[in-house]
This record gives sequence, structure tokens and C-alpha cells, in this order.
Amino acid sequence: MRIERVVINASPLITLFRAGLHPLLPQLFPELVVPTAVWDEVVSITHDDLAARGLPQANWAQQRETKESPDVAAWVLGAGETAVLSFAQHHRDFTACVDDREARRCAAVLGLSMIGTAGVVVLARRRGLIDSTEAALRRLQAVGLWISEPLIAKLAQADTRGTWHTH
Repeated sequence: MRIERVVINASPLITLFRAGLHPLLPQLFPELVVPTAVWDEVVSITHDDLAARGLPQANWAQQRETKESPDVAAWVLGAGETAVLSFAQHHRDFTACVDDREARRCAAVLGLSMIGTAGVVVLARRRGLIDSTEAALRRLQAVGLWISEPLIAKLAQADTRGTWHTH
């Protein structure tokens, strides 16, 4: 199934902006929702940050209020993760973009479609929007996204072989 509708959390937004990879988002996803809790987290960063400046200017990002899901609230996640997963639970045609391990566990338990920041990069490579998965992952790593070396190696190797496994 092609991922086109995404609800995104703060961490993927911030790291993609910082790495200069945020233009991939509207190219990959015709509909991208940023829950108000996430929007507020990103734009209220007290220091001068690329994401804080860029998100309000991004006409491709749709800010939306989110009704908290009791199923998600039971996981006691952060406000952003709770909003993203609640939105995804109420709108099953959306894929949740989250990196937090516990949020990903919650999404899996609730049967929600999800993708992480590294998955966004892989998708961009598959769709021919970037030339190198490894180079993009290194840019994300340089701006603070934790990505293990074995994962980078695995994704880079698949990139050079042109072999991708879909789940």
C-alpha cells in the first residue's frame, strides 16, 4: 500500500528540517497533518531553530486539533506522540510518523500504520527523490537523530543493490 497520508511527530519534523530534508515531505505525502500538540512543541522551541522558523511557513503542513484516544492515553506517552497516534487511530487511512520506541510499540499493539524518519528517507530513495539513502541518513545523524550503524549499513547495502523489502 502506498503511503500518502501522514500524521507526523515533532522528532521527525525537527530532524528533517535541521538536515535540510524537509522538502521531501510534501513530495512524498500529498496530505501531511501536524497535530496541534506537535505544532506547539516544534514552534515554541525557545532557541532559533530551523523547524521552529520553517514549520509555520510550510503550506504543506496542516495543523489539526486531535481528540485523545483512551487506548493511546493508557500508554502515557508524550503529548506529541499521544496526539499523533490518537489521530492515526481515529483516521486509519493515515500513517503515523514517529521515532520514539514506546510510541512505535503502542502503534504496533494498536495495529496502526507507522513509519519513522529513516523510513521516510528509504521511501524518498525508492521514489527517486534522493540519490543516496546513506548520505541522507548521515545528514540526519549529524543533526541529532540516533540511527544505529548496523541499520545505516543495512539500508545503504539495500540501496546499492537496489533490493528493498516491503513490510
